Amino acid sequence: MTAQLTITEVTPIVLKFHPVISMTDEQLFEFCQLNKDFQIERKANGEIVIMSPTGSETEERNFDLIGQLWCWTKLDGTGVGFGSSGGFTLPSGAVLSLDAAWIKKTDWQAIPAELRKKFAPICPEFVVKLRSESDSLKVLQDKMLEYINNGTKLGWLIDRKERIVYIYRPNIPIEKLDNPSTLNGEDILSGFVLDLSSIW
Repeated sequence: MTAQLTITEVTPIVLKFHPVISMTDEQLFEFCQLNKDFQIERKANGEIVIMSPTGSETEERNFDLIGQLWCWTKLDGTGVGFGSSGGFTLPSGAVLSLDAAWIKKTDWQAIPAELRKKFAPICPEFVVKLRSESDSLKVLQDKMLEYINNGTKLGWLIDRKERIVYIYRPNIPIEKLDNPSTLNGEDILSGFVLDLSSIW
């Protein structure tokens, strides 16, 4: 008889500093460097969110996703792509990261080089989050809305657990796709098609 491993959703740890302590962008970056074993983000209200790393299987699937986006980005040449380790400072003051992101090359190059080395002050035009089995769907949905409300034009929340994709666009109701085989980059990533067969 084989034992079944049950994976439960993990709620991130939220630390409330404000108004007792206000961490500057520089201090937040240094705090993250000192705690590299954790995924650390800052909400717009100043709360610090600490998450554990994802499991190996989810990261393997995410590697495939990033690889597909990387190939298209290199061929297209109009933008730059990012993986899961980087963070961005959004107009709201939140500092968030996702599994993959894309920014127009002209917008990226307009940011001073020194600011690009840390949590760049920009909201990506395109973002992707791949839900792991331990991720809270509500937490991820809130994060996607934060990106959309700060300027992201297209976002994909890929729920491997339920084989559902939620598509986020500004001023449009969230679209829900059941078990799609591909996703289209629409006008934002013209010509990009993500093959989900190796990600499910």
